[in-house]
Amino acid sequence: MSETPKIICNNIWKIFGTYPKRTLENLDRSLSRAEVQAQTGHVIGVNDVSFKINTGETFVVMGLSGSGKSTLVRCISRLIEPTAGEMIIDGEDIMNYNDAQLTELRRFRMSMVFQHFGLFPHRKVIDNISFGLEIRGMDKKERRLQAMEVLEKVGLHGWADHYPRELSGGMQQRVGLARAMAVDPEILIFDEPFSALDPLIRREMQDELINIQNEVHKTMIFITHDFLEAIKMGDHIAIMKDGIVVQIGTPEEIVANPVDDYVREFTEDVPRYRVLSVGKIMRDPSTSVTTDGVCCSMGAKLDSLIDLAIGTQGPLGVVDERGQLVGEIDQAMILKAMDSRS
Repeated sequence: MSETPKIICNNIWKIFGTYPKRTLENLDRSLSRAEVQAQTGHVIGVNDVSFKINTGETFVVMGLSGSGKSTLVRCISRLIEPTAGEMIIDGEDIMNYNDAQLTELRRFRMSMVFQHFGLFPHRKVIDNISFGLEIRGMDKKERRLQAMEVLEKVGLHGWADHYPRELSGGMQQRVGLARAMAVDPEILIFDEPFSALDPLIRREMQDELINIQNEVHKTMIFITHDFLEAIKMGDHIAIMKDGIVVQIGTPEEIVANPVDDYVREFTEDVPRYRVLSVGKIMRDPSTSVTTDGVCCSMGAKLDSLIDLAIGTQGPLGVVDERGQLVGEIDQAMILKAMDSRS
């Protein structure tokens, strides 16, 4: 993941109603969303939101139903027109794009995966996957070869010439993912893609997407209402309520330091060891660790070290990204952290 911003949202507003711009100009910003609606008949979908998404990261937007998360993400591609603000992608404010430029952006640089698969029932799997390439005008043989590569990547070997009705729900979602990836977009947007799936299939799809991201390093935006899914998928999480981004941070930052009761409710049932990294609880290294100790990285999560700690005599060395020893951690420290939810 690069620290270079791929997407920058500056002061994005979306107001639904007959006179959105006039409503924004005269808006009393001390009013709640419900009060604005009662007084003006307009609904604030997105309320003065700003954030950045780095190249190659998975950025999760989460919140309860009606929080504004889907509206916000659709503003990124201007599928929904923001009322005000800047939407900067690769240094260009796409609010200034004309229709042709927006078409190019959506056709070549970004793709979306939805909760409902939206597959064409009369087209075979391989033809569904290659649809975006067909729209681009790619030669049939070339687009089939490219689609086959993606089909293999999402674990659908042998299903190219079947129809969607012959596939399970999880397999159909894999086709939707493959269709989005086939055009090799820079940005992938996922709108609650796994929420309709059974829990086991949902976990499998989450793992599959994480594995694919580790290989392709796309900039991904992932919408969910499930906090456990958010902390599993996201490098950063933006939590929304009533159109406002309440908190943005890494999963570790949000679980360790929720900013208010709304965020705290999401985090209260999450064991800290699921997101807490070694770097947060390590101590200064002892001399013995510098010579022959077993080591782990600062960013390793505590739950990944249980077996290693139990099978190791003495402490584990902790190293930074350059392999330099910066601390140590032992079994007792890990178990203590695992017992704590506070």
